Amino acid sequence: MIKTDICIIGAGPVGLFTVFEAGLLKMRCHLIDALPQIGGQLSEIYPQKPIYDIPGYPEIKAQELVDNLMDQIKPFDPTFTLGERVEDLEQQADGSYIVKTSDGTQVHCQVVAIAGGLGCFEPRKPEIERLEDFEGKGVAYMVKNPETYRDKKVILAGGGDSALDWTIYLADIAEKVTLIHRGDTFRGAPDSAEKVFDLAKEGKINLILQSNISSISGNGHLKNVSVLGKDKESRDLEADYLIPLFGLSPKLGPIANWGLNIDKNAIEVNTFDYSTNVERIYAIGDINTYPGKLKLILCGFHEAALMCQSAFKYVYPDQKLSFKYTTVYGVNSF
Repeated sequence: MIKTDICIIGAGPVGLFTVFEAGLLKMRCHLIDALPQIGGQLSEIYPQKPIYDIPGYPEIKAQELVDNLMDQIKPFDPTFTLGERVEDLEQQADGSYIVKTSDGTQVHCQVVAIAGGLGCFEPRKPEIERLEDFEGKGVAYMVKNPETYRDKKVILAGGGDSALDWTIYLADIAEKVTLIHRGDTFRGAPDSAEKVFDLAKEGKINLILQSNISSISGNGHLKNVSVLGKDKESRDLEADYLIPLFGLSPKLGPIANWGLNIDKNAIEVNTFDYSTNVERIYAIGDINTYPGKLKLILCGFHEAALMCQSAFKYVYPDQKLSFKYTTVYGVNSF
């Protein structure tokens, strides 16, 4: 059995930063993730996607952020269980927990921190006939390696941040980029939307608004995408790849059965310390909800810091928490 102070469910950016904040308070961490690699959605879905809202980085690639976080927590020697899903929690007589995974791994801890992002997730697929026939043959729901699309004709569909960000990024890689959106305004960041409109005006991308994809076709591989406009007129577009980006459908999985207060697939928390209604269980990052919640990595980092301050009392019940600034003491002194 693995013994640790905090068991973190989820090895994405928020889970990783929790290791740093816990380490400053001399608390050990073990992380469990159902994905086979560290990094969560950043590594699995969009490792090369640029991120613009991390303090101190005007722009940083998703995988680069994960790598930097790993370097940051290295002094605290976290341990990992990857490729296994947490299935059950058993609270012990002293209040601690034994966390059990799908493969039988057991972790004994004083505190559980759920940092599972959107939980178990799958892409939302548009209702297009024969869509699944072309999955892996021109249809993809995430961009893992942008070089796949170099000098290709790429069509993206969607109106959120991912659709906007990848349209901007692939404009410099693909032979031709087309963005299709059923509305005439975007849900994503205004700055990104402005960049997309500018690229369209400059002729660097093809922007088709108030339209939907009506059908796709090809011979073994995607070749054509048909688009139906508001005026009910149809147009055919050549395409090597179609990337529908309509978000992810989150599922909490076994977490939903742990007695936690759940609201629309998110865990309700107290913003004082991001604790749940169950003692010694916290939820941080995209998986939690509270009034005014923003699903930003930056906000998850803040939640992790406050959570660790609260968790200290369970790990060291006889000690008084003395907060120290890293700028004064340095990481290696903690």
